[in-house]
Amino acid sequence: MDIFWLFLGLCMMILGVIGSVLPVLPGPITGWFGLLILHLTDAIPMNYQMLGITFFVALVIFFLDYIIPGMGTKKFGGSKKGATGATLGLVIGLIAPIPLGFVLGAFLGALIGELINEPKNVKRALRSAFGSFIGFLASATMKLLVSLVFLVIFVYKVISHWDAIAVF
Repeated sequence: MDIFWLFLGLCMMILGVIGSVLPVLPGPITGWFGLLILHLTDAIPMNYQMLGITFFVALVIFFLDYIIPGMGTKKFGGSKKGATGATLGLVIGLIAPIPLGFVLGAFLGALIGELINEPKNVKRALRSAFGSFIGFLASATMKLLVSLVFLVIFVYKVISHWDAIAVF
């Protein structure tokens, strides 16, 4: 049964890493559930302190994810339409069959959003789109780093308790 829980926890960890760049999934929180599932196995002893600290970090990152892109947009004089465009562009860029389409999509989406907001001021729209894009990148990088740290913790715990894991 432990193998099933390990597999399910690993799936949550992978979804957490993917969710760090996809706006649909809350990356670090999904990864934290992978850590929780890991500690629910019989092989890994429950560590409430580690789970509490990682849960707190996941919550802080979850809330910062909504603040940082807006800060980048405001810093460069952008609008909510630019921030929304960056998110939509990211999703469309993920579907596009081009390398790093999500990066290009986020920037172009922010630019289109800013041009919809102020069609006559292309220079300001470019600056604002850059701000939206920088805010998005900062937020995604932060989430990705935390999710990768959670994954490293997961792998370390599995390797260090491998002898106790019941295969059947």
